Amino acid sequence: MSDAVIVGAVRTPVGRRKGSLAAVHPVDLSAHVLRALAERTGIDPAQVDDVVWGCVSQVGDQSWNVARNGVLAAGWPESVPGTTLDRQCGSSQQALHFAAATVLSGQADLVVAGGVESMTRVAMGSSVAGGSPFSDQLRDRYRGVEGFADDAPLPFNQGVGAELIAERWRFSRAQLDEFALASHEKAAAAQDAGAFDAEIAPVALADGGKFAADEGIRRDTSLEKLGELATPFRADGVVTAGSASQISDGAAALAVTTSEWASRHGLRPLARVHTAVVAADDPVTMLTAPIPATAKALRRAGLGIEEIGVYEVNEAFAPVPLAWLAETEADPEQLNPRGGAIALGHPLGGSGARIMTTMLAHMRDNDIRYGLQTMCEGGGMANATIVELL
Repeated sequence: MSDAVIVGAVRTPVGRRKGSLAAVHPVDLSAHVLRALAERTGIDPAQVDDVVWGCVSQVGDQSWNVARNGVLAAGWPESVPGTTLDRQCGSSQQALHFAAATVLSGQADLVVAGGVESMTRVAMGSSVAGGSPFSDQLRDRYRGVEGFADDAPLPFNQGVGAELIAERWRFSRAQLDEFALASHEKAAAAQDAGAFDAEIAPVALADGGKFAADEGIRRDTSLEKLGELATPFRADGVVTAGSASQISDGAAALAVTTSEWASRHGLRPLARVHTAVVAADDPVTMLTAPIPATAKALRRAGLGIEEIGVYEVNEAFAPVPLAWLAETEADPEQLNPRGGAIALGHPLGGSGARIMTTMLAHMRDNDIRYGLQTMCEGGGMANATIVELL
């Protein structure tokens, strides 16, 4: 029986908004991880059947099919195609799903999945550009629902959704701040231990320097400092910038093929894509779909939550993984063990592949058989992926 395996995973370090990667074009960020992937795995770029790339704000520097432009900027053969997709924050996780399905179906032998986002150069929401993706008919469906703002181009607000989750699950400000602090502490410990080093391809900068480490980690933060931050989404709310993911720049790439093809070409599989699903939930609250997506993935995999050795639940806002923990009754010690987007950052279109790259490294380092990744997405969706270490 054929399978889909990941034979390579690499990422850039994640840069803060207006930080070390601010001057690097997203096409060049894409090209950088594509070249690094080929160098580290030994794959021949001429054998890549397709590059499937996630990117959310596909305007300006990220327009005109950034996947294809990244292929060309990488110096790969002109015969290598590329396509860019948008499933909001889960875009590059969805790219992995499409890559796995394509090789499993026999339509391709080798597909590269990944994504990029330069949120410094292309601000979140840029694609709305003065219009609105919400028609009157769509607005009519949700008028009067708590959290819906009829006078806004984007009437569903993720920050308000996070507040609604905190209210529904009764999370306090202290709980959210504690979770945020723990994310920074775990990420700092992992960085100090060199846990990220093998997965990162340092980026050469115009000044001759090298950017080699995630720069969003706040080592000097504390509960006192987090407690001083404003609550921008509700005057009496509990969600702050400190308990939300960071605006970031970065890219990541994964090489996907079958075990048979890998064996014939001398490639060593890292993990098998065991189960890949997508689910959807209430689009106004927006951020709860990782819960049904996880249930769906476990059901299809025939696994219990206790059989999963590591969970990566994207930290879009602290209430998201906390609600996921409450509903799944998963072991909190196995959640985001090297920190998450609150500390490491969230370059939208690149985050799914970044998280998978980090999870695979953690699984290899700790001999963990099964890992599960899930992330909330705009519009109330979520991807969930279970991988099995090989």
